[in-house]
Amino acid sequence: MDDPNIKDFESALAELETIVKTLEEGQLPLEQSLERFERGIALSRFCHTRLDDAERRIELLTEQGETRPAPVSIAGAPIADHGAGEPGADGGPSDDDVPF
Repeated sequence: MDDPNIKDFESALAELETIVKTLEEGQLPLEQSLERFERGIALSRFCHTRLDDAERRIELLTEQGETRPAPVSIAGAPIADHGAGEPGADGGPSDDDVPF
């Protein structure tokens, strides 16, 4: 499965995008189209495998395999993670506390 001509995820993805564009143009002869398609499949499998590996690593590094977006600071202000995404997690009222 490991193709020595595929260096890394980013270069594989860039090559795959070029192949897709070329095939969509429909200007290649059949044999060349088939060769490009075959190369595209190999690149797609390579990228998919790398993404699966990255996902597994992230799951191992996060608590109990739960993935959630990391808090983002706006204008350089630090943000503490107080259960991001939960109503009232920022110390303010939840939707249930709104009087109207």
